[in-house]
Amino acid sequence: MKKSLLILTGHSKGLGRAILDAYLQKDEFEIIAISRTKLGLDNSNLTEISIDFGDLEVLENELASLFPRGDYKQVLLINNAGWIGEIKPIGSLQFKKMRTQININLLAPMYLTNAFVSTYKDSEARKIICNISSGAASKPMEGWGVYCSSKAAIAMFTNVAAKENTDGKFRFFSVAPGIIDTQMQDEIRQADGMDFPQVERFKGYKENGDLSTPESVAAKISYLLENENKFHEVIQDVRNFDLP
Repeated sequence: MKKSLLILTGHSKGLGRAILDAYLQKDEFEIIAISRTKLGLDNSNLTEISIDFGDLEVLENELASLFPRGDYKQVLLINNAGWIGEIKPIGSLQFKKMRTQININLLAPMYLTNAFVSTYKDSEARKIICNISSGAASKPMEGWGVYCSSKAAIAMFTNVAAKENTDGKFRFFSVAPGIIDTQMQDEIRQADGMDFPQVERFKGYKENGDLSTPESVAAKISYLLENENKFHEVIQDVRNFDLP
């Protein structure tokens, strides 16, 4: 039986770890998992690669090794790695942190998407790219200038890729995962209210039990990718559909 391939970024924690755990249960998948930190998991179907997406030169040098060729049944790319970055108003942002945030949230998934299409364009495998965006891509939020902008940009990049896909060989999704109980939410709750006026609202999400679990969101993303013909739009939000 032909194997399937998943290339997943940001797998070491949060949503990425939940997606990894979900696909490790699918024996047909070979998984290449890329994060700054390795988990050291012992699984014959898993290859972990340590890359800091803040340094794009390292990613450029490693790109060729991240996309193995083979007679696969399907190849999936989930660009999940992301960073909320510095939560401060425009005018108070540090240039270095802005650059790192754009590298992680935008340029790294752009590089990976480009390399994925180039590598597998002639493959007969089922091919899907899922770029994790955010509701912040379409909703401006004080203190999140770089985060909102980078997520909006990756959503547009995904839309352009889909529009160029005139022969239908690939499927492209930009997925907003909703508000998830992860380390990123903890960082948001610790922001200074002067820099982030919405901080009390986000504290309320945690206190009121309104945060989704990483596992429930990972299950929805897996369902989306396994049933892509049921989802016709590039832009998707997991809050808009339920599992059967």
